[in-house]
Formats: sequence, structure tokens, C-alpha cells
Amino acid sequence: MNNFTFYNPVRLHFGKGQIEQLKQELPQYGHNVLVVYGGGSIKKNGLYDEVMTILNELNMNVFEISGVEPNPRVETARKGIEICKKESVDFVLAVGGGSVIDCSKLIAAGAKVDEDAWNIVVKKTNVVDALPLGTILTLAATGSEMNSGSVISNEETQEKYGWGHPLVFPKFSILDPTYTFTVPKNHTVYGMVDIMSHVFEQYFHNATNTPITDEMCEGVLRTVINTAPKLIEDLENYELRETILFAGTIGLNGFLSMGSRGDWATHNIEHSVSAVYDIPHGGGLAIIFPNWMRHNVSVNPERFAGLATRVFNVNPEGKSAEEVALEGIERLREFWTSIGAPSRLADYDIDDSKLDVLVEKSMVNGPFGRFKTLQAEDVRAILEMSL
Repeated sequence: MNNFTFYNPVRLHFGKGQIEQLKQELPQYGHNVLVVYGGGSIKKNGLYDEVMTILNELNMNVFEISGVEPNPRVETARKGIEICKKESVDFVLAVGGGSVIDCSKLIAAGAKVDEDAWNIVVKKTNVVDALPLGTILTLAATGSEMNSGSVISNEETQEKYGWGHPLVFPKFSILDPTYTFTVPKNHTVYGMVDIMSHVFEQYFHNATNTPITDEMCEGVLRTVINTAPKLIEDLENYELRETILFAGTIGLNGFLSMGSRGDWATHNIEHSVSAVYDIPHGGGLAIIFPNWMRHNVSVNPERFAGLATRVFNVNPEGKSAEEVALEGIERLREFWTSIGAPSRLADYDIDDSKLDVLVEKSMVNGPFGRFKTLQAEDVRAILEMSL
């Protein structure tokens, strides 16, 4: 294992009816609250009314910004920042999925600087303070409810980058599985792909002697694989939604990366693709990740083979480690296809016409990836496999 320091200050309220915790959490932060949400689904499922009822009971001054995009835009964050500064907002409350939370993190940090919010994302401006932030999660996917990371897109420049800072850890997050009942099948699938991809990114590292986190990663993956086919046929099953919701949080709250540093190259490539084509993040990962795996099997065939045998039940008898590994990768592809995830960029009508642009955007900060450092030719090869 690598030496590490672990820190996660998020107070997690998990389970049915936990929205009542707002009554204890919010008053300590002030009276001016900015509520951030997406396209309006929280109004259809009744969550908006629940939140507003509690805020009114607490005599909060409520401001709103809606319309946060699935790939959240810096332009939307700028609008929220303007409200925070104009109205002296004390607290940012994100009500939605990971995109809403990611946007809210940038609003919270941007409200405390004079520079443009995009400078925070591209690390030209340091985060020195942030408004306190809380979340009510409605989609199992990103884990943003219990980490300090955020991914933001710039539509004007067709860029999409991750950033993060300890000051934007949520103060609390409320996770009620019933709020995920109305998530449609396709977004439920994208969320589960995203969860598994986060685990894969942390599983593929170069640290040694990591049996605890290896087992934890493999356990989360097996649980998602066992739960997913049942959930897509029974979208309002509380226990199934509960399992996947918790898997999303565990998948990216830092627990699985203690003592190692994951790869994250696939996410970098996907960010370039969705920056240019605005496709669902989970859909892009479903297409690219198996091809990243195939491209990098030779780096450590035994690690891929271990994943194949312990997670995908590949029989290793009479096979080389690389043969076992490739069979496991194929089973991953088959599993994601079986639950309705895309397998080719062509599924989104993406061809090779902008391949050079995608490679260039992926390489903007130079070679990347910790399990295997990718050069431009590697990125091109992975994208060509994904067409």
C-alpha cells in the first residue's frame, strides 16, 4: 500500500424519511438559501414541494436556480454565483443528481472569488473559501454527495474537466431511495455503469499489497452486477434502489482508494467525447472502458484475470492470464449490453470525423493515466476501437 491520509467530513443521512434532517441541519448556517435543481423532475415527483415546505417552516429566504444540465455547464454555475453574491446567500442546497451537485460545488466556491468560475475549473484561480453546501440526492451514480470533486463543461469552448477542493465537501447529504423511484430505466442504467466505472478506475492501480480495497472493489462490483438486472425490471423496488444508491456513494467517497491511486484515464477520454458531443456520461463510459481494458491488458494480465475470475466468474483452468482477462472484459461488455448500455460510439451517431479533435482535447494536459500512462497514439487507438 501507498502511504495515505484519509479525510471525509460529510454527514450522511440515509434512508426513508431522512429529509426531516433538514430541520436540524439548515438553521445553523443562516437564513438565505439557494436551491439548485435540474430539469423539473423534482416538481413532478413531489420532492420540490417537500423541500419548500420545510424551508418555509424554517422561515428561510429561498432563492432558486433550475435547469442544471446533465453535463453541467459553467454558464449555469455563473448564474447561481450571481444570485449568491447579489442576495448574500448563506447556504447552497443541491436537490438532484450528481450534475446538480457538481454545479452547486462550483457555485459555492465561485461565490467567494472575484474571478470567473471557469478559472476555478481550469485551476487558474485558487479556491480560498466556499459557501456551505448540502445535498438531497435523486440519482445513484456519481458519488458527488460524499466527495469534494466536480466535473463541469464549457459549451462555448467544448471543454469538460474535473476539479475539486476540500472546501466543497458537502456539510451533509440526504439519501432517500424513494427519491430515485422515478429515475427512468436508461438513466438508471447509466448510473450503474458510472458506479462500476468509478470502482474500475480505483481498482486499476500500481500499488502493492492492497487485498482489503481489492476485496471491497470486487464486492461492490458483484453487488451491482447481481442487482442491476432485477432493478431495471422493477424500478420502484425499495431494497434494490437502496442497494444501488449506497453503492454509488461507496463507489467514490474515498474508501476504495485508501493506499492507492487509481488510473482515471477512461474518464479523461470520455470527458473529451461528451464535451464535443454532449452524450450521457455513463453511456460514454460503457463504450470506452472495455476498450481501455483491452488496450492495457498486457500491463498487468494477472490483475485483469483476478477481476475476471472473482467478479465475472471466468473459469481460469487451462488458460493463460491474458486469455482469462480478455474473457472477463468480454463478459463485462456483454453485461452492460444486457442491461441496455450502448457499446459503440456509433450508437450516438458519432463517427471518426472529429477523432483528431477528441485526441487533442484528451491530451490537453499531456500524457495521463496512472495504471498505464497514455500517449496520443494510445488515446487514438482506444477511440478507434470504440467507434
